[in-house]
Amino acid sequence: MWDRFLKAGGRVAHVLRTEPKAGGDKRPHNLFEAAATYVTACAEDDQERADEAAGWVSPEALSFGVNELACRAVIALARERGESPETVARHLLGLPAA
Repeated sequence: MWDRFLKAGGRVAHVLRTEPKAGGDKRPHNLFEAAATYVTACAEDDQERADEAAGWVSPEALSFGVNELACRAVIALARERGESPETVARHLLGLPAA
């Protein structure tokens, strides 16, 4: 059983791996830093920067970070507007009210 736990932990660590920054700085990019940069670049229609940020972490880690950013953004907007997160999410996506 312990072997399965260690194997699963290794898979999680692999998914969340980060790549070192280009240049002399050896500090790897944080997956949330990559997600924030990627989403911002997409919002500003900067494909080159989005591609750069996407290369900082694994695709799985970037997906996790973008998902977490979306959840936090919807919650923050819902609190600010005094609405439910579902109402805000549907509004942002241009969907009719449920």
